[in-house]
Amino acid sequence: MTGSTSWSIGELAARAGVTVKTVRFYSDQGVLPETGRSSGGHRRYGPEALGRLRLIRSLRTLDLPVPDVGRALEGDDALEELIADRLRELRPQLTALRWREAALHLLTDCSPQERARRLELIGAMGLPPDTDVLARFWRRWLFPARLSAPLLAGIVDTAVPAPPHDPTPAQVLAFGRLRAIVTAPCPPGVVDRPPAPQRFDDGFRPAVLYSGLKEAYDLAAPELRAGRAPAGGEALDRFVAAWAEAGGARDGAAFRWRLTGVLADEPRLDHYWDVVSELATPPGAPPEPTPGAAEAWLREALASSAGGPEERRACSCE
Repeated sequence: MTGSTSWSIGELAARAGVTVKTVRFYSDQGVLPETGRSSGGHRRYGPEALGRLRLIRSLRTLDLPVPDVGRALEGDDALEELIADRLRELRPQLTALRWREAALHLLTDCSPQERARRLELIGAMGLPPDTDVLARFWRRWLFPARLSAPLLAGIVDTAVPAPPHDPTPAQVLAFGRLRAIVTAPCPPGVVDRPPAPQRFDDGFRPAVLYSGLKEAYDLAAPELRAGRAPAGGEALDRFVAAWAEAGGARDGAAFRWRLTGVLADEPRLDHYWDVVSELATPPGAPPEPTPGAAEAWLREALASSAGGPEERRACSCE
């Protein structure tokens, strides 16, 4: 091969604007094959090597490993597959970086005391946050209810928000608060009350209850969005009916009084759902109803519609 139709390793390096060492490396790796050897045994490259070398450098700029560069040079199909693979690899890395960036912003413009508290929350949850601790909390809370696996999974999915890929500092703080809520020990002398379904007899049917509660929450959601005060109506009737059907009871004044006592406030859960609502609500928009917000609204509606002490005493004698 004559010099007019081939280049030495130095000539190719000069034309490509790289070092001889770079050309030799890619050639040794098998991604830049030589076209022949000189009479003295030196490598020679054809003009097509210049375009190939430039393409190799472009692919390496995308941080593709050399073996993948070799695959990409085989054709467009291989390149498209490698690009898709690389994007899948980068997404979690980018998400982690965005969470770190948002967490850093969260630590600005606050007092030293508040910064210390926020650092504690961030350190406990990790970035991005691991929501398994939230899921475990709800599974422990619901497990004694003997729910089917699909129903349990559906409730847990509703109760555990998915971390966004591009969080705001407020969302970082919210996930830290959620983790703190479910992992905080009870104050001295205070014992967690079991979930309300567990405070009924052995014949209680939790699956019937939770299916009915979803309907009641859906009916209550428009009332919450409209900012209406808790009151009787279709949503409350469905709410009470779900409890009655699950316990094999009949809806009536006496049952509603008993249910009012069973459905005492659950401060930890109420706080949890308040934070979930913050996560689900866009900035400047009215709070987005959550199952917890609907539950609190319906509990208050039940309490306000059940009558006063006189009716309670009368009902207790039925």
